[in-house]
Amino acid sequence: MSQPMIAIHLPDGSVREVPAGTTPLEIANSISPRLAAVSVVARLTPLSGGAASAASGEESAEAAMYAAQDAAVPRLVDLSTPLTEDTRFELVTEKDPEALKVVRHSAAHVMATAVLELFPETKLGHGPATDAGFFYDFYREKPFTPEDLAAIEKHMTQVVARDEKFVREYEPREQALEEFERDGDFMKTHFVTRFTRPGEEISFYRNGKFVDFCRGPHVPSTGRVKAFKITNLAGAYWLGDEKNPQLQRIYGTAFFAKKDLDEHFARLEEAARRDHRVLGRQLDLFSIQELAGAGLIFWHPKGAMIRKIMEDWMREECLRRGYQLVYTPHVARVNLWQTSGHEGFYAGNMFTPMELDDAMYRMKPMNCPFHILIYKNSPKSYRDLPARYAELGNVYRYERSGTMHGLLRVRGFTQDDAHIFCMPSQIESEVAACIDFAEAVLKTFGFAEFKVELSTWDPNDRAHYAGSDESWNLAIRSLDNVLKSKGIPYKTIPGEAAFYGPKIDVKLVDVLGRLWQLSTVQFDFNLPARFELEYVGEDGERHQPVMVHRALFGSVERFFGVLIEHYAGAFPLWLAPVQIGLVPISERHAAYAEKVEAALKEAGFRVETDARNEKMNAKIRDFANQKAPYILVFGDKEAAADAVSVRTRGKGDQGSMPLADFIAKTKELVTAQSTEL
Repeated sequence: MSQPMIAIHLPDGSVREVPAGTTPLEIANSISPRLAAVSVVARLTPLSGGAASAASGEESAEAAMYAAQDAAVPRLVDLSTPLTEDTRFELVTEKDPEALKVVRHSAAHVMATAVLELFPETKLGHGPATDAGFFYDFYREKPFTPEDLAAIEKHMTQVVARDEKFVREYEPREQALEEFERDGDFMKTHFVTRFTRPGEEISFYRNGKFVDFCRGPHVPSTGRVKAFKITNLAGAYWLGDEKNPQLQRIYGTAFFAKKDLDEHFARLEEAARRDHRVLGRQLDLFSIQELAGAGLIFWHPKGAMIRKIMEDWMREECLRRGYQLVYTPHVARVNLWQTSGHEGFYAGNMFTPMELDDAMYRMKPMNCPFHILIYKNSPKSYRDLPARYAELGNVYRYERSGTMHGLLRVRGFTQDDAHIFCMPSQIESEVAACIDFAEAVLKTFGFAEFKVELSTWDPNDRAHYAGSDESWNLAIRSLDNVLKSKGIPYKTIPGEAAFYGPKIDVKLVDVLGRLWQLSTVQFDFNLPARFELEYVGEDGERHQPVMVHRALFGSVERFFGVLIEHYAGAFPLWLAPVQIGLVPISERHAAYAEKVEAALKEAGFRVETDARNEKMNAKIRDFANQKAPYILVFGDKEAAADAVSVRTRGKGDQGSMPLADFIAKTKELVTAQSTEL
């Protein structure tokens, strides 16, 4: 009996007929042995046509469309995986971004292999790849030492040198559970129980004698894990619960080449130089006071000046784009949060209730219910829509003590929040306008690149989401339509939606190539229903509006932290808290310093004069350390000519220039909000 044939659709549009059971590696070798040598895994995308046509006649066209979309989700498989059905086929090489996570996952297994060979009493947790590298959780009564980590890293080179194949094996679930329970592997017992179903076979990966419960995929063998390094050790409670055993989490990173590994650590050194917490202290921008509490930001005068500029720009831009500014309280009765659903879906992220004389109150974690009450306060007709309410409002969220990080993760912050109430027919145009606004924010503040994600729900996890399937499908399709109509590439992230609706996240890319989650645009059909919002339509009937949440800075604190790191504290001229430092050469030039300062302030500049009885070079050095964009030095010659000697940040001494010319040139840069000097 002849082997059945399957159709392999290649990226160039060609189709190959191969026997069922052929592996991706065999296909790669048939194309080019050189291609096979750099291939890591294969990307398979089921042919959607069959899935769509399989929809029953009773299903709607919309249901068939979503079935087709679900069927067409690509998946990565090992190069040794037998192919059993027609599929779109793509080889993922070392240059593909997804390949990096695969080699890091494999590096985690190499590290676990080394740990068990050196410390066989250790029990394994999970070992995923991350954006920065990988980690593995281990349970061992004796703490690992720095010497242990060095020994583990050295032993990893032996595991790599053995070039052991990663082999996927299967075992009945009940048999695996029995073995894990017998060996006291409580973490593996939990994972198998939580993530597999009774009666199914579960996936393991073996390299040499090491075996772990894992879904893969992996590189072909340990020999492909060529450039790696263990980075640090941290504690982590099992399942994040302080009552559970404490695990030891070993972190590392891996690349396909040592050059990439070296560049990675060079970037880390540069990131450390740009750390906003260090620069915030050096430049006297903000502080976190232990006496007041963690996660609460104190804005110092220079930081507060930049904040004012940011907020002024945002408010003016909101007004220009048709928003109305509002202000709302910091607390509300628990009843409000019960109505909104936050008490049920979000209580773990809120501060505990406080009892006042008339009711229980909570600090607000977000502004949306307050804006809803403003909308609901007076009747609305279709002529009033869209109604756009914007607020730079302080909100408070309960972040655990170990999760806070400078300005980037705090307990009290200012959200540049806006909520748009509109008719269903207006939703796509309003979302598109929010995306345009987000792009304007990034461009204005000097970010040239961004990436977009569409976060959708998990329909199998109904407990974490409000609303009907129909509402969710409508909402997701609306956001999808906007991104496609604007030609914006995006990645769909299932299961990451807010409880009330899907969202578009715009992640900026900073000067080091790091992604930062800031701007978000969210579709909400749930809260208008919960609060029974209405408007009178053109037909004279009452209708329910839909709602868009959007935050573009995300939070003023987080955006400011990213700005500090992006610019390494050397802010563009229009944002700098002190734009121009004045250095009179000696005390006899104090009168001319007053004249220069007055002229610059009259022109609208933020100026600081160093009139100390110090040497000129010391004064220049102090302003340079504060990263002032311009330092103006003057003595007898400059005073006589009504001129200044200009030192430009990053360029040094630019020579003498008439004061009037300097003012005219510099005002142009401020007006243009230029990032260049």
